Amino acid sequence: MIRPVLRMGDPRLLERATELAEFDTPELHALIADMLETMEHEGGVGLAAPQIGVGLRLVVFEVDACERYPDAPSVPQTVLINPELEFIGEEMEEGWEGCLSVPGLRGVVPRHVKLRYSGFDQFGRRIEREAEGFHARVVQHECDHLDGTLYPMRVQDFRRFGFVEALAPASETE
Repeated sequence: MIRPVLRMGDPRLLERATELAEFDTPELHALIADMLETMEHEGGVGLAAPQIGVGLRLVVFEVDACERYPDAPSVPQTVLINPELEFIGEEMEEGWEGCLSVPGLRGVVPRHVKLRYSGFDQFGRRIEREAEGFHARVVQHECDHLDGTLYPMRVQDFRRFGFVEALAPASETE
């Protein structure tokens, strides 16, 4: 079922999400199916449970021939519950980001280039992966939602933040 995506300004997007205690339940599988369907319907590469009004530490993401990020490398469909991030090195990289909760806007956000993330899948199996580049950016963006942080809060230069149609082609080429 496609769920409505909350928009910036909704106070639920600013709350810290709660850890999940149970895995492999019918309710969890239904929520994940809804999140994946909503993400695909909206044309996103990731979605956090708080974005659909569910205050749980759960994100989904996948990058596969996405119109919004045509040059991005593929990232396998991932369900990540109770994630933990560990940054590898100090190297940061700026990149354009958008968000389903902030439609029509894009901005340049600094993110760590490399990280290690861990957590669990929907069955309670441990996930441990290293990511870099766009994959690492997506993980950081989605996990920010779990702590009540939206990407505009990380924008440092508001000359590189605005409506997509006003920024084009700059935001499409970087």
